[in-house]
Amino acid sequence: MPNATDRRILRQLLADPDQPATRLAERAGVTGATLSRRLEKMRSTGTIVGQQARIDWRKLGYEVEVSLRFTLDKTNPRAFDEFTAAAREVPEVIEIQTFLGSVDFRLSVIARDMAHWQEVYRTRILTLPNVETSDALMLISTIKNSVELPL
Repeated sequence: MPNATDRRILRQLLADPDQPATRLAERAGVTGATLSRRLEKMRSTGTIVGQQARIDWRKLGYEVEVSLRFTLDKTNPRAFDEFTAAAREVPEVIEIQTFLGSVDFRLSVIARDMAHWQEVYRTRILTLPNVETSDALMLISTIKNSVELPL
């Protein structure tokens, strides 16, 4: 479990992941050696799992984002595995989540425009296996999208 020093490092790392290690150490109030040791420990324990680039899909020409909710036909014991495998093969699916409750899966799907969305929906989404019901929610705006944690 991270202690107070680790939490300071994590707060500063989340605030500016691209900052040089010297500035990160300074902002977290630790020496460079301490920073290095703590980061290595948090990586080895799985507290820090890699580093990722956050990409603004709209800047790459993807103007449409749709959240799709699915309930699967559970009479097929392989329904979840088959659905997951097929959904992973759709390049426009950028996120797959499973749920406990009335919804089994949620997919986030991006498309360049409405014509592209229609093509993806007709040829890739409607062909996903074992779907009992589905519901689509089109993203209008994002109010909050944060990776910050209450550290």
